[in-house]
Amino acid sequence: MSALTSTDLLAAAVGGLVGVAGGLVGPAVIARLPEPELDPEPPEGEEKPTSRLRIAPVHTKVLYADLARRPGLAWRLALAGLVVGGALGAVLGWSADLLVVLPVVPVGMWLSYVDWRTTFLPTRIIAPTYGVVVAAIALAALLQGDRTDAVRAAEGWAIYGGLFLVLWIITPGFGYGDVRLSGILGLVLGWLGWSQLFVGIFAAMFLGGFGGALLTLLRIVERGRNPFGPHMLAGAALAVAFGPWLATHLGYY
Repeated sequence: MSALTSTDLLAAAVGGLVGVAGGLVGPAVIARLPEPELDPEPPEGEEKPTSRLRIAPVHTKVLYADLARRPGLAWRLALAGLVVGGALGAVLGWSADLLVVLPVVPVGMWLSYVDWRTTFLPTRIIAPTYGVVVAAIALAALLQGDRTDAVRAAEGWAIYGGLFLVLWIITPGFGYGDVRLSGILGLVLGWLGWSQLFVGIFAAMFLGGFGGALLTLLRIVERGRNPFGPHMLAGAALAVAFGPWLATHLGYY
């Protein structure tokens, strides 16, 4: 691995600062999230209805306001943002790629925390992120003077998002929040390259399947309550950092 240049260190510093800032405002963002509507509990003795919107009974849903008040949450998120943002900045360097990836660092931290505690991926966070990522891709393509990466980003959105749409339709364990998140990750990873895209998808499925089973076996998460969002985001981070290397050693290239 080549030594980091001064511009790489600058990119790492900017990435770390973005991550820290996102972590510090995380509790305020989470506290302002509207609570999702859940199916009501049926009267005693009646069978519970089946619905794709029903993930947990009302009495087990942790309120977002309570999540935001967790002691030390801001500095924990800030520390995670410093590590992730700094590492990705160092890998990507001072480039247009950094412009596309960095907006997802704070968003990824917020979504991972919320999904881990509630098994919900709030649309209020995901929907605006689409606009930010698309704008970043458009600006990055303009700076490069080439639309090739932008076209591949759109194809990545179709591939990753389409795959999770199919999984949502045929697999009860997936929520539609996973489908929404997959579109964002498809755009970002698709922009970076085919190796990042396919390694990111594979890593998400592996971590969500094998990792989720292990977490259930260790009783860290309840059976049937494995949040998939953190696995998808962790897989995307791995793909950004090691995607080309992994693709090469796995025989993809």
